[in-house]
Amino acid sequence: MPTFTYDEQIASQPAAVRDALGSIAAPALDPARPVVFTGIGTSLHACRIAARWTAALTDGAIRPHAVEAHELAGQAPLRADDQVVVVSHRGSKRFPNAVLQRARDVGARTVAVTGDGPHEPDADTVLRTCAGERAATHTVSYLTALAALGRLVAGLLGEAAARPLTAALAAVPEHLQQAVDAPAPVAAAEQLAARSPLVMAGFGLDAVTAGEAALKIKEGAYLWAEGMSVEAALHGPAAVYQEPAAMVTIAPAGDDGGRIGQLQQLGRDLGLPVVTCASEPEADLWFPEAPAMVQPMLSIVPLQRLVAELARLRGTNPDTIRTDEEPWASAMKRVRL
Repeated sequence: MPTFTYDEQIASQPAAVRDALGSIAAPALDPARPVVFTGIGTSLHACRIAARWTAALTDGAIRPHAVEAHELAGQAPLRADDQVVVVSHRGSKRFPNAVLQRARDVGARTVAVTGDGPHEPDADTVLRTCAGERAATHTVSYLTALAALGRLVAGLLGEAAARPLTAALAAVPEHLQQAVDAPAPVAAAEQLAARSPLVMAGFGLDAVTAGEAALKIKEGAYLWAEGMSVEAALHGPAAVYQEPAAMVTIAPAGDDGGRIGQLQQLGRDLGLPVVTCASEPEADLWFPEAPAMVQPMLSIVPLQRLVAELARLRGTNPDTIRTDEEPWASAMKRVRL
């Protein structure tokens, strides 16, 4: 079976997050001014988690926005008193940089969160997260962006209010090491390799993880996957749950009113395989138990590893996301990102 650079990138995440937490000195944002987190794809998923962290830790007193960079670059409202946090893998993409330009034009404060590399985003503050990704199915830049965003959120809230987040973040590298050292999810991959679409669902923060996992599966295993909240998954989509679909559910860190369990039962009633991602020892995709706030940084790891095992079974390549294969190579080169 082949090994991928993607495997090495997954394994490097505990050290990378530890380094990011130890080296990033985030500026103190102003809690009296609006905060807008923005990115695209994986970067937007990190933004959505940061926004939820902020709202939860302030009991709703601060409610930041997480907006896709394409929308914020041209249409979404942007004001001089905004604080705009732009997340990107390398700092080279079209719309994140367009957001920075628009923010400068209106006089907003800007922070860029990005990996190391030759590109220097034109922002008031640039936070570097990690070395450049070596696999096109990105992993390390996601978790290190969350580490940087955690530092930003802590600076926004102040030491006392941020203590639950900072304490939870400090333990993340050790938990990540446990996750990457766990047995590979080969059995789960064997259940899913010939299935499509894959319904990925979670509650609250875990719904963001479901979206990120679905993106990784599309990129690395070339399987259609759809990430959604458990409530969305229980509504209209149930009409299309049929062979050869399958479900992957993320166990909630808090009380979801039993809805994940109901979705799992719905899948089984319809004859679909249901794969569980949880901290219980019997889970198909296991991650270490941790405070709910940082569960997304841990639950994503077995899902990343699932992509690698699916790729081995299906003969796909998470290092290239099909840029080495026609007609995808030529078609994707014509799209400016």
